[in-house]
Amino acid sequence: MPELRATTLVDAPLRTVAAALLDARLLARSIRGLGVRISGGPVLHAGAELAGSVGPVSGTLLVTRADTTGVSAELVGGPLPRFVLITDLLHTGGGTMVVDSVEWTSPGGPFGRLADVIVGRGMALKVLQARADAVSARSRELVGAKVVVAAAIVRDGLLLAQQRGYPAQVAGGWELPGGRVEPGEDDRDAVVRECAEELGVEVVAGELLGPDVPLRSDHLLRVYRAELVSGEPRALDHPAVRWVGAGELDGLDWLAADRVVLPALHELLDPPG
Repeated sequence: MPELRATTLVDAPLRTVAAALLDARLLARSIRGLGVRISGGPVLHAGAELAGSVGPVSGTLLVTRADTTGVSAELVGGPLPRFVLITDLLHTGGGTMVVDSVEWTSPGGPFGRLADVIVGRGMALKVLQARADAVSARSRELVGAKVVVAAAIVRDGLLLAQQRGYPAQVAGGWELPGGRVEPGEDDRDAVVRECAEELGVEVVAGELLGPDVPLRSDHLLRVYRAELVSGEPRALDHPAVRWVGAGELDGLDWLAADRVVLPALHELLDPPG
C-alpha cells in the first residue's frame, strides 16, 4: 500500500492553523490547477461529503475528523479500493507542525503498480505541496481575524439553539446564540453581552469548545460553554429558540459553521463514561 508524507512548519498558533484547514473553499482553489477538483460546503466537518475528481475519474471523500487535532477524509466512492488523506497538527516552540499523509491502495497487477509510480505518487506530492502552501497563507490571514462568539448553554441535559431570521440565505437555519466581538472587548464579555441582547438572560462564559471555524475571509467563529445564571431565554432578535437533546443534535438544520462543533456539543450533552 503506497504512502506519502510531508511536513510543513507554519508560524501561527495551532487553533489558527486548524481553522485554516477547515476552509473547504481554500482546499478546492489550491488544487484546481493540478486537474483535481473538489466541491462541497464552505467548511469541513465530520460527516461532510466532498465530490472529487482527477480528470475523468471521480469519487466521494467522507470527512471523518475535523477539529483542533487536524482533518481526516477517506474515499467512499471511486476507482481506488482505499484512499485516506490525514492531516495532523502538532504544537512546537517554533509554530505549528502540519503533518500531511496520503495512503492508497491501487488496483492489482503490473498496471496498478506502474500507475502508483508514474501517476499516483507524483500527483499526491503536488496535491500535498499545494495544500500546505495554501494552509500556510490562510493561517497568516487568520492570525488577525475578527471574532464572532457563540454560546453553548446547557440546562438539564439540553442545549439551547436559536433559529436565524436573516439574512435570507441562512433564514430558518439553526445556530448557537452569539455575535461579533466589539473592538477592545474580551471574547467572554462578548458572550455575556450577546446573550443578554439576543435572549434576555444572564450567563457566565466558560471554556472554549471545538475548533475555531473560518467564516468570511477575515472572521472566525469561536464557541464557549456558558452557564445560565438568571432569566428564561426568549427569541428577542430571531424567530425562535428551542432546547435540544443529544439525540436531536445531528438532525437539526444547523448552519454550516455550527455543524463543525457538533462533536464537541455531543461530548457536552453526553460525556463519555
